[in-house]
Amino acid sequence: MRAMALVVVVAPVVMAAEASSDWHRVVGLLQYLEGDYEGALASKDAAELEEQRGLADEAVVALESLGAEAAPFLSRAEALKADIAAEAPAAQVVAQCRALVADLVAARGLSRAPRSAPDLPAGRALFTAQCASCHGAEGRGDGPAGAALTPAPANFHDAARMATLSPYKVFNTTTFGIKGTPMPAFPGLSDAERWSLAFFVVGLRHPACAGEPPAVTLEALATSPDADLAARHGAAAVPCLRAVMPSVNEGGALGRAQRGLVEARRLASAADWDGARAAVVDAYLEGIEPLEPTLRARNPALVERLEQGFTKARVAAQARAPGFDAEVVGLQALLDESKGERHGDFWSVFVAALFILLREGFEATVVVGALLAVMKKMQADAHLRVVHLGWVSALIFGVLAFVFGQALLAGANREWLETVVALFAVVMLLYAALWLNARATMSAFMTELRSKMKDALGRGSMVGLFVISFTSVGRETVETALFLQGLAGDSREGVMWGSVAGGVALVGLVVFVRTVGFRLPMQALFKASTVLLVATAVMLLGKGLHGLQELGVLPLAPVPFVTIEPLGIHPDVVSLVPQLLLALGPLGYWWWSKRGASRPASSAA
Repeated sequence: MRAMALVVVVAPVVMAAEASSDWHRVVGLLQYLEGDYEGALASKDAAELEEQRGLADEAVVALESLGAEAAPFLSRAEALKADIAAEAPAAQVVAQCRALVADLVAARGLSRAPRSAPDLPAGRALFTAQCASCHGAEGRGDGPAGAALTPAPANFHDAARMATLSPYKVFNTTTFGIKGTPMPAFPGLSDAERWSLAFFVVGLRHPACAGEPPAVTLEALATSPDADLAARHGAAAVPCLRAVMPSVNEGGALGRAQRGLVEARRLASAADWDGARAAVVDAYLEGIEPLEPTLRARNPALVERLEQGFTKARVAAQARAPGFDAEVVGLQALLDESKGERHGDFWSVFVAALFILLREGFEATVVVGALLAVMKKMQADAHLRVVHLGWVSALIFGVLAFVFGQALLAGANREWLETVVALFAVVMLLYAALWLNARATMSAFMTELRSKMKDALGRGSMVGLFVISFTSVGRETVETALFLQGLAGDSREGVMWGSVAGGVALVGLVVFVRTVGFRLPMQALFKASTVLLVATAVMLLGKGLHGLQELGVLPLAPVPFVTIEPLGIHPDVVSLVPQLLLALGPLGYWWWSKRGASRPASSAA
């Protein structure tokens, strides 16, 4: 029984790995044609042209063996085979190969990069043991065993040869060999060993690195020939790019995120999809969440791309999709891009701090201003003090968050705090909206309120107003504190003066909202305040549910829709549907109330 269970568990994993290997083999054949067809056509060498035709035929046969899933690509491969047989222009064939490779990789979610940084010393040792006899000790194609081989072993110092050679192409060559040539496969080597060998071979001809390489991803290094790297980063940077590998073992939050994604890929390769999903969640909470204030202040678009990337990776893990590995590779590229974020100067930090305070404080200011306006109209002075006490307490709480920093409010702790506060605020805002609506429709109560302002509202209402005021401001103060703390690493002076300017602007906004609110008609003010509170509750509901998704408590169910972060709108059924129901609830209540009011009138008639 144990043996049978082992077969049931292992067989699907082995079959999936074999299927992926077959797709990689097709890609490897196409890449070989892409790199060598032009030279074979220019030489008019019959043997080389025959080799190209044989490789094209092998690609067609390989796609046929993959069944219905390969059908969309089979006709294109057959057309490519026909063009090669007809000795079509090189530019045409190369373009066909590149387009077909790109579509295969995208459709099948193929990973074209190693899971961890290659070990170049290990690659050198493998080259000496496995390759030097044919390719020579320095890779010049002059090894003693290669003298009698046809075609001759590749010279890895030849510029024309290396112009089209990438580590991924070498990896595929060592994995599958090249049919019709003396180049064998090396099935005894692990994937990590073949990647280390591939990266060493491509960097073999370069001089020693002098300086620091630019920030690049492993996937970019794995899939790019030297010419592409030189075009993007300059020829002088290529030796260092080939000699210094991007590491996923760096310290700090981004290093933890990278290691978490490496672990997620490992678990997915072992068919532990629940573990892979959890590893992606942990990578986000431990690696991105602590840095989000800093990254968002410097590059909000990058943070948005990171969040979308982590969402896609989690969805792929939930669905056990073959594209999971490709999604994680894309995330690793974004993490590498995050390392290159430049630090800001005084004025950039000043402006960022100013707008952060305005952005985070606007929502809370409008809600608190509306509450103050209503209390002023109702001449409920005791309640004015309660509202003020609530938002001032929230500001003090935010200052404490800034002082103690991310040590207490980082990662999952911060996300849990913001999520719980947001969801609790939804309840309190709805309570306030119903409370205001009830007062707006009770003219008798309003008459009583004006004559007995102290007795009109009970102690429970005072507690509720305090909680509403506190929670409306509390979430924003926590976020603001962490944002400013992230910016303080660039310029503390910029944060200080930007915060002062933002605080002054907020005070002016509060005064404006209160002044305008006091001049509004009572009935209109109640209705506008009710709408405002419900809209704020809808926004916070979306943020709270999205927070639970980021924590891995709720599943992801993405749909095509827009993302409006300030309004708490995310393209996911789990958050959008409850938000829609909450938004439509007051309309349904209004319709039901109108219908109920019309019935007595009909009876009286």
